Amino acid sequence: MTSPLTATLATTATLTRIRLNRRSQAARRDLADAVSLHKSVMLLAPDDLGENPRQQAGLLFRLEDATDDTPPTLLVQSHQPPDLTRLPHHYGTAETRPLHPMFQALTPGRPVRYRITANASAARRVLDDHQPVHNKHGRKIVALHGDDALTWWQRRAHQAGLTLATTAITPARFPRKRRHPTAKPGEQTHQPGPVHVLTRFDGLATITDPDQLRHALLTGIGRGKPYGAGLLTLAPA
Repeated sequence: MTSPLTATLATTATLTRIRLNRRSQAARRDLADAVSLHKSVMLLAPDDLGENPRQQAGLLFRLEDATDDTPPTLLVQSHQPPDLTRLPHHYGTAETRPLHPMFQALTPGRPVRYRITANASAARRVLDDHQPVHNKHGRKIVALHGDDALTWWQRRAHQAGLTLATTAITPARFPRKRRHPTAKPGEQTHQPGPVHVLTRFDGLATITDPDQLRHALLTGIGRGKPYGAGLLTLAPA
């Protein structure tokens, strides 16, 4: 059963499509730097949201590559309409649409097209330089590829209320972290923020549990949400 909070957020959530202006210095910087892109997305959230502003604002985003017809595009989902005036000047052209009609259309048995760029990963016990990893659980987060990544997505999709019919897997381009400006040449000192291997999953699915699906759509799936992972989008099949 849908919680009152989820039901409320489903009526106010929006999806914003920002077609980036490649003549903008800020946009070019964000296309090359994951940390910078994260900071630009966070500009869309209100101030004073506490310790976890991204979660409080419901900010999820995905960077989509340019095509023959469109420039690089940033998709941003949020619990409330974002304040686009806070973006850098000439950053891009944006349009926002409400997601309430989509949430209303989530019914059992309905076929949909899906897309998600996700950080398919798992915590595994591994050796580091032939020595055990020294942390609380002796585990390390490792990226998954190929069949392992597909199995990860099949499990997460089931938990999200979807039964997959088809899946195409594409390695996703991801802005890298810049070398820290004070680092000497050859040094591997980087700005804060984890490195995530992102994989795009596209295909057809059938809705099995609308309540679980609403929750997954609003909160995202998997790790790496501050850095462009976890936004699930749907379209009619």
